[in-house]
Amino acid sequence: MSQEHYNLTVLGTAVSFRHSADLERVREAIALVEGRFADQKLRSHGMQSKDILLTVLALGLADDLLQSQKKLDDVQNRIEAMLSKIEESV
Repeated sequence: MSQEHYNLTVLGTAVSFRHSADLERVREAIALVEGRFADQKLRSHGMQSKDILLTVLALGLADDLLQSQKKLDDVQNRIEAMLSKIEESV
């Protein structure tokens, strides 16, 4: 899969990177980050620095990823168990 080169602005910061994701997926990721950053900024009433807000945002996204991975593992384990039962009954 070829990697595209992107020059974008995220949260007011110009970033340049290569990634195999298509532009729509990159834009969705940017919208997610910017939306969550705005929510966090509102919750803090503008009293936290950008670094703290970004750290809280990163931790929230990391937690979401970990929870999604756990759910995926659980689903995969259930599927494997079902397939074993099917194979045993054949």
